[in-house]
Amino acid sequence: MIIKSCKITNFRSHEFFELKCWKETTMISGENGSGKTSILEAIYEAMRGKSFRAVDKEIIKRDADFYRVELEYVDGEKVVVVYEKGGKKTFLAGDKKTARLAKKYRYPVVLFEPDDLNLLSSSPSHKREYFDRSFGQLDDNYSSLLSRYNKALKQRNELLKSEFLSGEAVFSWNVMLARLGVKIWKVREEKIAKIDERLTEVYRSIAGDEDTVFLRLVRDSEAMDESGYLRELERNFEKDKILGYTSFGVHRDNYEFLFNGVLADGSASRGEVRSIVVALKFIEADMILAATGKAPVVLLDDVFSELDETRQKALVYNFKKNQVIITSVNAVEDIETS
Repeated sequence: MIIKSCKITNFRSHEFFELKCWKETTMISGENGSGKTSILEAIYEAMRGKSFRAVDKEIIKRDADFYRVELEYVDGEKVVVVYEKGGKKTFLAGDKKTARLAKKYRYPVVLFEPDDLNLLSSSPSHKREYFDRSFGQLDDNYSSLLSRYNKALKQRNELLKSEFLSGEAVFSWNVMLARLGVKIWKVREEKIAKIDERLTEVYRSIAGDEDTVFLRLVRDSEAMDESGYLRELERNFEKDKILGYTSFGVHRDNYEFLFNGVLADGSASRGEVRSIVVALKFIEADMILAATGKAPVVLLDDVFSELDETRQKALVYNFKKNQVIITSVNAVEDIETS
């Protein structure tokens, strides 16, 4: 067991709530709208340094002046998150107060939400967000690269809207985007290749059939070096001026799943799609353990009700070595059927 308890104050609908984790698996049951997901959100924020759902001003309870999260680990370590209305968020960990949660206090998490089951048919931006969050836990440098890239992209886009725009004005931003973009591509290609190595095997262990599943990164260009990336930015400059934004780059990437050689979205059944996503979660947990040496905490947000008995059993079996926190409208029955 990793987490001992979590206390939240003025966090969304909760004035105060304390969760105590006595076993490897903790169940949080309640009606829809009772704030179950908010508890997982608070745990995630204390472990990863930010929410997976919203910005701070949307989290703070209505009419409250602050929110607070206190997460205690079984080894005695504590992480306290405090956000004051109209102010800044602070983290207290290891007797040090910081504006961001230090890397040494971040703990890996596998989050499984009902919406993840729609991953294959979701928008490119949603898929990028999903994999960016996953890759950020596997590679400490990846999130930093992405943050720097997005800042440079914002600057270039602002210039594209300027009346004093010229090719020379955006050149330095082109160079930065090319340098960072190629590094981001390399990480994405590497991680996708590792997922692909096991995706079919793990899928078959869940679905019990002989189908094949592949995941691929879809880019606007085959260019993989900085000079090729830079050429694409320059080639699209006139179009970008008209559009007012950068039309080429890693921020336009997409991910596609192939099921027996064709796009899974549209060819795979509902059950097959769900087996693919469950397989993806198992692989993510294994990759995190291999990369960090830490078994991630698994947060399952009301997904048991979305899965049949076979996939429920697969979840319980594959995550039996992880600490699991589950929310459910009817958690006891869900676990018993698994």
